[in-house]
Amino acid sequence: MLTPLASLRTGLELQLTAESRAWLHRALAEAADVRGDVSAAGLPRWELHFVTAGRKCHPVPRDCATSDPVDAARVLILHAAAPGTETLTRLYTRGTGDERRAVLLALPHLDPPPDTAAALALVEDALRTNDTRLIAAALGPYAAAHLSAHQWRQGVLKCLFTGVPTAAVAGLEHRAAGDDELARMLEDYARERTAAGRTVPEDLGHLLKLARFEETAESEETEEREAR
Repeated sequence: MLTPLASLRTGLELQLTAESRAWLHRALAEAADVRGDVSAAGLPRWELHFVTAGRKCHPVPRDCATSDPVDAARVLILHAAAPGTETLTRLYTRGTGDERRAVLLALPHLDPPPDTAAALALVEDALRTNDTRLIAAALGPYAAAHLSAHQWRQGVLKCLFTGVPTAAVAGLEHRAAGDDELARMLEDYARERTAAGRTVPEDLGHLLKLARFEETAESEETEEREAR
């Protein structure tokens, strides 16, 4: 599910120290400035803020955090800056793993949206890595809406291969429901693991029920029993 930007910003500001909130306000204002001021490093100032967010975004100490404040700050900066597809691709290809993840997380929030083919190329690149945080980000709402059935199935299997919880896959229940080809791939994978004496990932059983429509049928039966 896509978190509204207003909620993302509110949640972020509640996590930050006063100094970091001031930095965020300045970064977002400069990102939204169409004049595009350039930093001493020769980059638009918003790009510098995007890169340095990891050093500037300090959360208030708490027992638990609901989200990564640096990810949220970078997503908000990208939305405010509304970069073109070429700039977005450059930020991804030249960025660190954390910066690449932020680009992927920002894809469904961008207005105007990037070129679909170019954005999907970034998603597919992330799915070829073994970086679990990058894989999880790649399978967010943008992939749920735009990734082809074949690539999406491969992404789900990549989660099983690398140990990424399938709960991170946006739109999982909708896209997996009744997908016979996904069910076949999952069954083949389970047989291969069993034959090799390896354990079958716990998430596979849930996925298989979704792909066979068993999960939906069980939920409907439960709802009917409770309604009686």
